Amino acid sequence: MKPSLFRRVTLALLAFVAVACVAGCQREPQPEWRLNDVSGHLPDLDFHLVDDHGKAVTGADYKGKVAVLYFGYTHCPDVCPLTLTQLHVVLGRLGPAAENVRILFVSVDPKRDTPDVMHDYVNAFDPRAVGLSGTDPELEKLAKRYRSAFSREPDRGDGNYEVSHSSAIYIFDAQGKARLLATPSASQDDIVHDLTLLTSLEPRS
Repeated sequence: MKPSLFRRVTLALLAFVAVACVAGCQREPQPEWRLNDVSGHLPDLDFHLVDDHGKAVTGADYKGKVAVLYFGYTHCPDVCPLTLTQLHVVLGRLGPAAENVRILFVSVDPKRDTPDVMHDYVNAFDPRAVGLSGTDPELEKLAKRYRSAFSREPDRGDGNYEVSHSSAIYIFDAQGKARLLATPSASQDDIVHDLTLLTSLEPRS
């Protein structure tokens, strides 16, 4: 991820979180989250994409599970494999509750990330991970919905190019409501703590 893009997206997310925290003081008491509480400040889980089996899916298909959404791509040299590895370890630490969680890895590089490629990639990290891809307009719409950002570098002529993207992790409850935002600096312990709380909550109407 380019430093300039990272700084812009990080500053925007931190400003957003600060506003969310102030507004949150006026709501009913919430669980003692360690991650950033975005309840009521980001939209519900909603998209129309294709999963790593080539099946058309929507956000509603993942209701009943806590969804951990992350934007990336399979040729990513560093942050994507590190994030997916961390999430795999997190789910391992959750124990049986991990069966109520799904990692939704959304590719911002649909040209190279076909369903077959995505399937092999996400399953190399965790069987509870789902690879999602779509058209450029669908991906741009989804990124804008969650205030994320990505940009592709020019092809170097051999089919290789890099994609800059933001690195936030979006966490939705079993009803598809946005609940938490983890920045790249979030610790594994904090993610485990909050997912444990979130998977133990009664579904909200």
